[in-house]
Amino acid sequence: MTQLDVRPPVGDTVSGATRQGGADGDVRGKGLGKGSVGLVGSAVIGISTVAPVYCLTSTLGSTAGEVGVQMPAVFLAGFLPMLLVAFAYRELNKAMPDCGTSFTWTVKAFGPRIGWMCGWGLVIATIIVLSNLAGVATSYFWLLAGEITNNPAISALDDNKLVHIATCLTLIAAATAISYRGMTATKGVQYALVGLQLAVLAIFVAMAFQKASAGTFDTGPDFSWQWMNPFAVESMAAFTAGLSLSIFMYWGWDACLATNEETTGSAKTPGRASLIAMVVLVGSYLATGIAAQMAVGSGTVGFGLGNPETSDNVFAALAGPVMGPMLGILLFVAVLASATASLQTTFIPVARTVLAMSTYEALPPSYAKVHPRFKTPGRATVMAGVATGVFYTVMTLISENVLTDTIFALGLMICFYYSLTAFACAWYFRGELRRSTRDLFFKGLFPVLGGLLLATVFFKTLIDMWNPSYGSGSTVLGVGSVFIIGVGLLALGLVVMFVTERRSPAFFRGRVLTKSTPSLVVEA
Repeated sequence: MTQLDVRPPVGDTVSGATRQGGADGDVRGKGLGKGSVGLVGSAVIGISTVAPVYCLTSTLGSTAGEVGVQMPAVFLAGFLPMLLVAFAYRELNKAMPDCGTSFTWTVKAFGPRIGWMCGWGLVIATIIVLSNLAGVATSYFWLLAGEITNNPAISALDDNKLVHIATCLTLIAAATAISYRGMTATKGVQYALVGLQLAVLAIFVAMAFQKASAGTFDTGPDFSWQWMNPFAVESMAAFTAGLSLSIFMYWGWDACLATNEETTGSAKTPGRASLIAMVVLVGSYLATGIAAQMAVGSGTVGFGLGNPETSDNVFAALAGPVMGPMLGILLFVAVLASATASLQTTFIPVARTVLAMSTYEALPPSYAKVHPRFKTPGRATVMAGVATGVFYTVMTLISENVLTDTIFALGLMICFYYSLTAFACAWYFRGELRRSTRDLFFKGLFPVLGGLLLATVFFKTLIDMWNPSYGSGSTVLGVGSVFIIGVGLLALGLVVMFVTERRSPAFFRGRVLTKSTPSLVVEA
């Protein structure tokens, strides 16, 4: 057994945390179900949270519309900063396997206020994603029902706002209930849903290559290695827009780390699982992107991936032409499975981040309660479900444009808390960087490079968001609504933080969570 920082400083107390292990009984735990997830289960959770089939159908066309045939290159470019940040997560998890992940680590590196805002960025990004996943799952539920029954009237039910919202809230409630019942229930559902979507995606890729080889579509070009060259993108603005979409496609792999207190081998398994998930994702994205582009091209007419009429839901347009009417239904099933699976697992990081923030007195203590039977952060999970339902309902009733713009603002949140976590790694381990070449690269250079890349995208996106044409084209006093939403959500975090500080001053004065606050005792 390896103990990490097991002696807290004098006066350092954490309400809601239990004490376990060690001769002095001073190692902190939060009551989660220890050892309930293995390496494969953790990797599956990471893949499921990303939802590869859902991401592909919603961003494949948009990315092609921005960068044309360089779409595979942009997928690789988006993978690079995520891989570098994944190294930071792995090293931080080895030292501090805490389910608060980014929140806990940035507090220990930079202090309570920066850490609190990092946690806020993760929570608000997750709520936005959950609401969008629920909406996509709802749309595909009615679309699939219409395809199976061959009744367009059933598919049209999705256009009924009340029916759509009611179905969406039902799916959110079901996903919340499964997450509430613990990791064992989560794993069983995820193995089936992730296996299904990856199998169908493999069939689509094989059939797209076959259609490309047969020249079925006139718009399909021959493969070129130039597609893998990011420097061939026509403009920096197009590259940044495509990169932002690509980064969104990888978001969620860190769910592997949020289960670290429930994973066998907490110090090493989550980091390994996240890297496995990343490799599976980039392989899936490249294979699908290249196959689809060879089959139908990236143009803006017909079945071209960049056609604005179909680019926001590529698989709905390509399912029949590429896979035929019978197998095409499988693609609808895969998108529904992908969105549903991700809807359920995305509750994991937000609930455990809220649990950690509450345990360390950065949020009200009621959210630190763990269900005695299911060993899950029950109240935090329910809170996330309610917040998602309310957010989606309000945004849908206000305007479809507003809901769309919240998705565009999501990239800002992702870059914000990922880059902070990467910089936190280098700063936390700054005294160890000269110990070995490995420490220099994996704890210092790689995380800093990844953080700088994401920070660059953050500021470039912030500038682009000011333009009213960004996103849906909606404006507020001449400023793009995406900018208002993105900056407004971060500003709201500052307001909530100041209110919380008045009610819980101990955390913000550095008396609760410090660099020497103990982590779990974990298997070496």
